[in-house]
Amino acid sequence: MKRTLALAAALAILIPFTASAHKQWLQPSATVVAGAAPWVSVDGAVSNNLFYVDHVAMRTDNIVVTAPDGSHPAIANAHTGKLRSVFDLELNQPGTWRVASVNAGLMANWTEDGKPKRWRGNAETFAKEVDTSKADLRVSETVGRVETFITNGNPNDTALALTGKGIELQAVDGHFNDLFAGETSTFKVFIDGAPAAGLEFEIIRGDTRYRNAQEEIKATSDANGQISVTWPSAGMYWVETTSSDAKTSVPQAAQRRLSYVVTLEVLPQ
Repeated sequence: MKRTLALAAALAILIPFTASAHKQWLQPSATVVAGAAPWVSVDGAVSNNLFYVDHVAMRTDNIVVTAPDGSHPAIANAHTGKLRSVFDLELNQPGTWRVASVNAGLMANWTEDGKPKRWRGNAETFAKEVDTSKADLRVSETVGRVETFITNGNPNDTALALTGKGIELQAVDGHFNDLFAGETSTFKVFIDGAPAAGLEFEIIRGDTRYRNAQEEIKATSDANGQISVTWPSAGMYWVETTSSDAKTSVPQAAQRRLSYVVTLEVLPQ
């Protein structure tokens, strides 16, 4: 009983932290496969505990798949529940596939006839749908990417090419699907296609529900935009960074908020 009460008290203390620590992620059923046309399933969610569905589902209408030849095939059997979304993907080409949830847009708030108004859209619809003469108009811009990589057979780099939009990551030595416990991997981070220095990364192994500490790894990109990570053990890892700047698509937005998440699998030696 004492142990139960102590645990309950500890959980009560943690509630404010976990409530504000929601993490977005995509998790494939496998990151390395082989065959003429194997299938994988991908879960997508926003959760407190990594790779454990306990909050809300991720949208699937903004999923962008890039095949090894650079094409963008559709996902299959998509379903969004209360806690997670799931979809299937047929890997009918050999090489590396990129699966990403891409969010880019504007949010506006203002008062009209004494009532608060909210709007979401993009730069094209902003000018048509938002009255920019409102004195209390507040506009923010976000560019976010949540992604993972899956390789069928031998890897290739076509799908890994930079889009030049927002934060992106590239492997400097090796490949996203060739990571092993005890080894050190080097990555290079970009903003709008240019190397980005000074970005702070948080790297956490999954299954946080089953341990008392996050055991996060911290890294900051150097002058060349590079970070190095030594993987302490095998497992699925959540890698995240954020930034902000004034490179907005409309003058009414003072700031652009950028975010990036990638799920990587680290294998045992």
